[in-house]
Amino acid sequence: MVLSLVDLCAKEVVRDHSSSPSWLCCVPRELYDALLRAACSGGRPLAVGELVQRWPERRLKVGDRRISGLNPPNRLCIQALLLAVVRGLSDHRSMLQVLDLCGLQRDEGGDPMGGWSLTVALCSMLVQARAGVQARKEGGLARRDGEGERKRVLALEREREGAKRERAPRKREREGEGEVAMETNGGEGRGAGRTEEEQLKGVRRRMEQERRRGGGGGSGGEESSSREGSREVLLQVRADLFVNARSWERVRTALSGPDPLRLSCRFLRVEELSVSNTRRLLELAPPRGLLGVDLRYSSLGMDGLASLLPLLASFPALGSLRLHYCNLELRGDAAGQEEVLKEVALGLSRLPELRRLSLTALRLPGHLRLLLSSLARPLHVLELPYLSLSPADLAFLSCSHHASSLQRLDLSENRLDASSLPSVRRLLSSASSSLLHLTLSGCGLTDGLLGALLPSVTCCRALRSLGLALNPLSLAGLTRLVKGALGMASLRHLLYPNALEEYQPGLPELPSSAQLLDWPLDELQDASATSSQLHRLVREAGRTDLVLTCDLLNYHHDLLD
Repeated sequence: MVLSLVDLCAKEVVRDHSSSPSWLCCVPRELYDALLRAACSGGRPLAVGELVQRWPERRLKVGDRRISGLNPPNRLCIQALLLAVVRGLSDHRSMLQVLDLCGLQRDEGGDPMGGWSLTVALCSMLVQARAGVQARKEGGLARRDGEGERKRVLALEREREGAKRERAPRKREREGEGEVAMETNGGEGRGAGRTEEEQLKGVRRRMEQERRRGGGGGSGGEESSSREGSREVLLQVRADLFVNARSWERVRTALSGPDPLRLSCRFLRVEELSVSNTRRLLELAPPRGLLGVDLRYSSLGMDGLASLLPLLASFPALGSLRLHYCNLELRGDAAGQEEVLKEVALGLSRLPELRRLSLTALRLPGHLRLLLSSLARPLHVLELPYLSLSPADLAFLSCSHHASSLQRLDLSENRLDASSLPSVRRLLSSASSSLLHLTLSGCGLTDGLLGALLPSVTCCRALRSLGLALNPLSLAGLTRLVKGALGMASLRHLLYPNALEEYQPGLPELPSSAQLLDWPLDELQDASATSSQLHRLVREAGRTDLVLTCDLLNYHHDLLD
């Protein structure tokens, strides 16, 4: 994509930071966004800081900027941006009220800042900015208190001076007289003292009345304004948060702070965190705006998951729930497991907006009906790798209300055989008009099983990607697969396994995915020859839009992404 004239000019403007004082004072607000894009793309952290510190708009969105020809911001630019936000709040030059960083950690290129580092940096920025706001607020209250006290003292002194000026003529008239006059003067002095005390009481009474009316500078009005200021939100920050045991305390502090700076989350990813800390994190997260929760590598257990699901029900927009390797397994020797599973199903039914459900390594064979039938609305994304699905589970799924609405289906590492193949074919037939992504990696598909399944796969008219890594397919089976893929006009990516002929001798007749992954390739066999043969078929068909990939790393990335 060719950059626009504005973007090209912006890149030249921010190239030399020494010239920034000459254009920062006169640049129109409409060009700030283009200049910030150019500064982030060109790796100009000083320009990023200058622009953000003077940001003229109420909203700034940095994440999800995917413009062809522009690179994402690197680590230094992101750090400069966060620091400029703090400075902009301090000197009041920035109009920024909403900072949106959602999707920023997913960008690649240069020196990107990952989600974990970005979360720590963002929370540190919030804590620092919040401390600065609180210090300025306390300083302002102290100055207002001191000014009010000084005014009250001056008022009392003026009252005293007025009383003294009124008594002075009387005192001069009575000077030089005898004891009677002195006694009289003493009595009058006491009377004057009482008059002064009454006058002081009158001053205090008037000041108290002014405070009650709200017109004075007393402490009551100051406390009221202080309470109103504490409820004001100066900056709303929205981001995707990545939380583990190391960053938990920093994130907790940022979420539990007072209102002037508020942190909200779009997607929450939690790894290796205890059940109690995960509960606390969900309690602190603002209920509005959370779209997805991803829990990974945590020893939740079925009891822990059942205790977390009621908290997830408090997020009305939650549409994605992903559970990866959370020790969710039913043990036949443990009492009450069925009841816990029913509680989990009930908790899932209380997520009305749930459209994506990912359950990795849940050893729950035969219980898929109980979990999914409780969902009133159909799922669009269903990922069930390493789930030990039984033929009964696949039969239910093929006839469920979810089948016709699925856009992404992942059944990786679930062993498929002749008994389960009819259910899979019926499932693909039901999802033929909606399915966009299908992954059947590590399912034990041989040449014969794939040949029986391929007609149902090719009937998926909207399918864009197909993953079949780590299946025991020969070169003949791969050739048949590629020819079938060429007839699918919508298909853009095919992930295929190494041919069985490429492995060293000794491989079992029906190898598992783990054996295919660990077994060495035969150095005498040219793996590139197989790849060249398959790519030649694609070129001869004129399908330049179809990408073939034989990469085990891509397979593992797809499982965990």
